[in-house]
Amino acid sequence: MSQKPTLFTSLSPALLHLYDLQNAVVVIIDVFRATSTIASALYNGARYIIPVDAVSKAIEISKKTGGIAAGERDGKLADGLSHGNSPLEYKRAFIENKVLVLTTTNGTRLLQMALDQGADTIITGSFPNLSSVCSYLLQQNKNVVLACAGWKDKFNLEDTLFAGAVISRVQEHFSIHCDSSLMAAYTYNCNKADLLGFAKNFTHYHRLVDRFGYIDDIAFCLQEDRADVLPLYREGRLVNGKNT
Repeated sequence: MSQKPTLFTSLSPALLHLYDLQNAVVVIIDVFRATSTIASALYNGARYIIPVDAVSKAIEISKKTGGIAAGERDGKLADGLSHGNSPLEYKRAFIENKVLVLTTTNGTRLLQMALDQGADTIITGSFPNLSSVCSYLLQQNKNVVLACAGWKDKFNLEDTLFAGAVISRVQEHFSIHCDSSLMAAYTYNCNKADLLGFAKNFTHYHRLVDRFGYIDDIAFCLQEDRADVLPLYREGRLVNGKNT
């Protein structure tokens, strides 16, 4: 009987260095809202997305590529950018056949960290593309690290909840000896009947809803398979892996 690949969950970018990302599929998870926005833009026909870790870089690259510079800092539109980090902003009529250059507080920074740490394969995950993430992990049959973006290196529940959703679907095919993974799966299984109701307790829910009114964004970000694409990182770009 062949040995199963391993699966680990990193609950924060501050913990990512503890995991071996080489020869593994790393799933970047930033549910509220970067990886949900990435799924939405690709689903609605974006040519590709260039994730960057600085606003200045987003502006510079968008000028070179003719792309749309977009993103946020601390939940609000970043200074110097005309488009934000809302998955609802990237409707087909706006984004189809265009390039999106995206920078966010947590998610795009984490992706860069994974690259710096020698990640072999990187995809991004969110509830809107849950099924594609799970199918890809099963198909690859490689070690997996579910990397939660959290909030400024702190733990958050929404990313952990998504990690739990993935684990609950794929766990039979992996060797999981990882308390953070067990906790993530338990949290998801206890709350999957009403994710939005559970989310009303979350710190980032209140940050986004109370301050900015982004309740529709939150609802989108918690809907499974609403934008079921596979954002796959290749040569500086996130492309829809289902089309490659």
